[in-house]
Amino acid sequence: MPTDVNQTPVQIARDQIDARLRAAGWSVQHKDALDFSISPGIAVREYQTDIGPADYLLFTDRQAVGIVEAKPNSWGVRLTSVEEQSEGYAKAKLKWVTNSAPLPFVYESTGKITRFTNARDPRPRSREIFTFHRPETLKAWAQAPQSLRTGIEALPPLNTDGLRDCQITAITRLEASLKADKPRALVQMATGSGKTFTAITQVYRLLKHADARRILFLVDTKNLGEQAEQEFMAFLPNDDNRKFTELYNVQRLTSPYIAGDSQVVISTIQRMYATLKGEPLDDAAEEENPAERAWQRREPLPVVYNPRLPPEFFDVVIIDECHRSIYNLWRQVIEYFDACPSSNDLEQVA
Repeated sequence: MPTDVNQTPVQIARDQIDARLRAAGWSVQHKDALDFSISPGIAVREYQTDIGPADYLLFTDRQAVGIVEAKPNSWGVRLTSVEEQSEGYAKAKLKWVTNSAPLPFVYESTGKITRFTNARDPRPRSREIFTFHRPETLKAWAQAPQSLRTGIEALPPLNTDGLRDCQITAITRLEASLKADKPRALVQMATGSGKTFTAITQVYRLLKHADARRILFLVDTKNLGEQAEQEFMAFLPNDDNRKFTELYNVQRLTSPYIAGDSQVVISTIQRMYATLKGEPLDDAAEEENPAERAWQRREPLPVVYNPRLPPEFFDVVIIDECHRSIYNLWRQVIEYFDACPSSNDLEQVA
């Protein structure tokens, strides 16, 4: 869309933010023409608070849940420098509605770059995200007993029965890293030490104890995906007599369709890219490790917003053989998701 040369940087940013909010399922409205019947997710411009108008106030099913602070995408503007201002609006008293507690979800955005803070986390801090979360996501997060990071911080001590020393070390150090709110971790283990078993043990603990909703297990070849699926099917927790797949739904992705009740999704990075783009994928593309292709391009593949697979779709991303896959060509596929990434083989924890 061409930009009007007479528009100010602030108006350009607002227009871009409007477009991103609408793409994520929000109905953008002005405070003087507010209609809650249009959509379950409403983003209200210039909503009045006791400290002044907030750029956008977010409502899900008529409940205020968050704010967006808009800033121009101009030289010298750093979104991290306006977090205190955003927090002030989140804590302010709202006109026309009652908010007894601060709003939990806070965004700063230029329309091109967006940062997000979840005040329900034990140690809230902002992070850059691909775009705004969907209204149904914020509603679910607001109603959940605790945030994912709160659940991670409360993970119980590891039951070490049946685990090798190297697996115990890997899991305990990984969880220490996650509890310290470090968004990325590298698990480096020797061949034959049970890396996939270790990863599945961690997945099990996150689903059972931290209330993780959905976890992505990324591989770079179809063969590795099939092996991972077999290991999930065979995995027997040391604190339950039922197999993993009797407790949780595991889906290996062979088409663009992801079942809504899948709690673990196994996919090649090639198929996940095709799914995000809404494009078909030749099965042969999953047979070969993409990092070994002589024709591999050096520029990252572009990724665009997919409302069927929004960035918050996965809580955690585990990347198998990450040293072969996450750089150059495929990095944007992983960074699209607003999730905690953990990689087998990028802080090293084991």
